[in-house]
Amino acid sequence: MDGAKQPDFLDERVRDELADSLDEELEQELGDDLLVNLPELVPDVERAEGLDRRTYFTELLRLQRELIKLQDWVVDHKLKLVVLFEGRDSAGKGGAIKRVTQRLNPRVCRTVALPAPTEREKSQWYFQRYVANLPAGGEIVLFDRSWYNRAGVERVMGFCSEADVEEFFRTVPEFERMLVRSGIILVKYWFSISDSEQNLRFLMRIHDPLKQWKLSPMDLESRRRWEDYTKAKEEMLARTHISEAPWWVVEGNNKRRARLNCIHHLLQQVPYQDVTHEPIVLPQREHKPDYARHPVPPELYVPQVY
Repeated sequence: MDGAKQPDFLDERVRDELADSLDEELEQELGDDLLVNLPELVPDVERAEGLDRRTYFTELLRLQRELIKLQDWVVDHKLKLVVLFEGRDSAGKGGAIKRVTQRLNPRVCRTVALPAPTEREKSQWYFQRYVANLPAGGEIVLFDRSWYNRAGVERVMGFCSEADVEEFFRTVPEFERMLVRSGIILVKYWFSISDSEQNLRFLMRIHDPLKQWKLSPMDLESRRRWEDYTKAKEEMLARTHISEAPWWVVEGNNKRRARLNCIHHLLQQVPYQDVTHEPIVLPQREHKPDYARHPVPPELYVPQVY
């Protein structure tokens, strides 16, 4: 990139990141009424990537409506859907997962983000703790990192031996075929970002007090070992891309496009249809003549500071 243009590009990218953070606060309350009157605080301008806020919000809301239909279909047909989200640190996995789950029933769709294994878990069959989190009929499970930790962070950071990695590569295709034969729908996403984009996102997290918690010592070390992760990722994709459970790569340099593209693609993986529901009727409240509401002691109330 031309050195003279680089400061302008970085300024623009920083503005985009800040605007994206602000828009996250709007998304939970997003509805057709809000789309009509987008807040004037953040101008509805078209970014360099060509995706303005109105288009993004409109498509996100439309896709989330479809996710609710998919959820209903999964419940009605007792399907078992597993979605793996893999990728480098700051690649956008968490943001995509948040947009998938944002309007779904947490009793149906849950996210699994397992911590480092305990000493007991280290002595178990490698896949054992992941199997315990697989869905029952009528459930959707999203893995924010999965058993592919062995082919990525564990391998690069030296938490397992090369013999362990080789055994993983021998086992995982058969393991996933078993899952699919058992009736599980398995979808695997790899979120891909460039070297320069990861560097920028790390810097944004370092200088944003609200996001510094996202940076762990492991994340910082992964930045140093970019090339090692690249080699590990390339071998992982080559050796675990099977017809029963293929890998799908999400181009993640543009967060908004990545979220929309991922959700759109996920919706294509299950041939769902509308599920007919009984009309919802709000029952009349019962009034009992012997009921009297007792006053709540004032000291139990939260102080009204605002």
